[in-house]
Amino acid sequence: MRTARVLLSLAGLAALAWGGVLAFEFVTTSARWPSALWWFAGGTLAHDFLVAPLVGVAGVLLARVLPQPWRAPVAAGAVLSAVLVLLAVPLLYRPYPAPANPGLHDRDYPVALALTLVGVWLVVLAAGLFRHTRGRGD
Repeated sequence: MRTARVLLSLAGLAALAWGGVLAFEFVTTSARWPSALWWFAGGTLAHDFLVAPLVGVAGVLLARVLPQPWRAPVAAGAVLSAVLVLLAVPLLYRPYPAPANPGLHDRDYPVALALTLVGVWLVVLAAGLFRHTRGRGD
């Protein structure tokens, strides 16, 4: 078990180092290096000063307001919703027109995201109702 952990740790550190090399290369060789540098710095600052505090406050409020059976489904739904929205942002915001060839870029992403979020929250509602009616608070 210890050997597996060491090997996985080494593989993770190697991937981290390779990502750092690629990011450094991208920032230093790109013609748009100021925007690339701003993207790297801006994402970190936005997360640390905006996203993380908002998520922390929302988590505390949800834990205090929601009954015990609803906490886990709502937390899972909130995490899934956040991940889906973050993954969809590049496809929702396209300042350029879609390419002429058919493929992934010609989809209706706002509608697809909305339908997926509705599906996630219907599952959250079903799970919450199931746990509530069963009296399971764990």
